[in-house]
Amino acid sequence: MIIRRSLGLTLGTLFILASAQGTWAATATEQLKSAIDRVLATVDNPTLRGDGKVPERRVAVRKIANEVFDFREVALRSLGRYWQPLSEAQRTEFVGLFGDLLERCYTSKIELYGGEKIMYTGERVDGHLATVSTKIITKNGAEVPADYRFVIRGDRWMIYDISIEGISLVSNYRTQFNRIIQTGGYNSLVEKMRSKHTQFTEEDARKTGVK
Repeated sequence: MIIRRSLGLTLGTLFILASAQGTWAATATEQLKSAIDRVLATVDNPTLRGDGKVPERRVAVRKIANEVFDFREVALRSLGRYWQPLSEAQRTEFVGLFGDLLERCYTSKIELYGGEKIMYTGERVDGHLATVSTKIITKNGAEVPADYRFVIRGDRWMIYDISIEGISLVSNYRTQFNRIIQTGGYNSLVEKMRSKHTQFTEEDARKTGVK
């Protein structure tokens, strides 16, 4: 339960990271810390809260998510060997569906934030890759380690994976995707993701009273 809640909070937090465009920190750690500080302020912003603000929140969150996550890299690594045979059109669709799934599954978790502390415990850089290690300190004093994995894109560090207590987001999805593809093929996976997208859209419409 702690792992699931921490992963949700971590991902949800990161989906609202990049409100400081053009002021990216020199290191991955500095960038991450600065961004998370702004996230916590955003969580308390009353103008973005409530079901009535779903459309505005979705647009704002997705825009910012695109600036901090390398969704194409996340998708590539999550599909593994099934990525290579895809056409560019298929890849584009998959990245969009997967990004939407991640955003909608985890952004709601930011509202679970209850004053947990985040400690930045180290940074490792290996060429164009970097890992920032942190610890989430829960209210009862438990320490939950979280590693953020970055790849350099131009002058920005972009997140392509998060590991909570050794459980990788990418590896977790790769296992799920492999199981579905091996059973019903790639098209079966995409249909499930399209169905989920439609479900989320209908839920948003109900919340805002849009028919």
